[in-house]
Amino acid sequence: MFKSLKNKLKSWIKKEEEEIEETLDRKKELGEKPKEKKKKEKNVEKKGIFERISSKIKTTTLTQEKFDEIFDNLELILLENNVALSVVDKIKENLIEDLVGIPVKKGEIEKMLNESLKDSISGVLKEPPNLIEEIKKKEGTYVIIIFGINGAGKTTSIAKLAHKLKKEKISCVLGAGDTFRAASIEQLEIHGEKLKIPVIKQDYNSDPAAVAFDTRKFAEKNKIKCAIIDTAGRMYTKENLIKQMAKIIRISQPDLKIFVGESITGNDATEQAKTFDESIGIDGIILTKADVDEKAGTILSVSHVTGKPIYFLGTGQNYQDLEDFKKEDILKKLDLDSEN
Repeated sequence: MFKSLKNKLKSWIKKEEEEIEETLDRKKELGEKPKEKKKKEKNVEKKGIFERISSKIKTTTLTQEKFDEIFDNLELILLENNVALSVVDKIKENLIEDLVGIPVKKGEIEKMLNESLKDSISGVLKEPPNLIEEIKKKEGTYVIIIFGINGAGKTTSIAKLAHKLKKEKISCVLGAGDTFRAASIEQLEIHGEKLKIPVIKQDYNSDPAAVAFDTRKFAEKNKIKCAIIDTAGRMYTKENLIKQMAKIIRISQPDLKIFVGESITGNDATEQAKTFDESIGIDGIILTKADVDEKAGTILSVSHVTGKPIYFLGTGQNYQDLEDFKKEDILKKLDLDSEN
């Protein structure tokens, strides 16, 4: 997972470490004094003359000009790995705050770059609330509606989510709200049979809002804790199709609206999520096929662009292959959470 971006980030850190250390070596030879950012500090002890001389040749300060030079390489790496431009700009802003004008000692450059990059990337990720706790603490039925474009893995994600909830002793019912795609109802019914979870359905071409209504009422009548409602895949470029979702939302009154997108589609998935959010409002995101995502651009971008958290990552075809999204896990997979 994230092999392409992980390797390129490691190469960037190593390359820039070497270049900055070369600058330090040149300063040592020339006896130059690095420029340091002026900071107001109280009760700072004055260094002795020998300590100050030693500091001159052991530390350097990253100027804005040098930062812009090394960031050009990082910017290209991020863009090539499908990180949205607005996210690249935010990472740059965070790095400038952490790095520019700050003295750094030789031997600590790699650690400094690694830590700053880790903090910058962490800053664009958004930790989700604990869905299990949210469902359990609500009185009555918790309604989740799932939507996205065709082929993104909505129905499979619904089954995985239902499996996860069932393991937590949360009763579920599924609503077959995709009444347009051929075999969509049968697909959900197969999952329901395997998981021993009821599925509410109507005929094909029937009103999906009616299915949503029936699903909610069935759950409330039978004291089922969570209702998960499927919807027909809608191309995010088709404004009229997206607007049809408004009726389903009005009827089902969901507690959570989740957009499902493919992690491997990069900026396209980010733009899809953004359009859905602007049109009908989303509360969270599931990204499928994260296990084969070499670039991680969507994962780094989608929460910052939409302001909504990623709840889960799909990492395989089995029911258990739905990972809770955690910042620390993403940083570890990018090799940014380890000591250097």
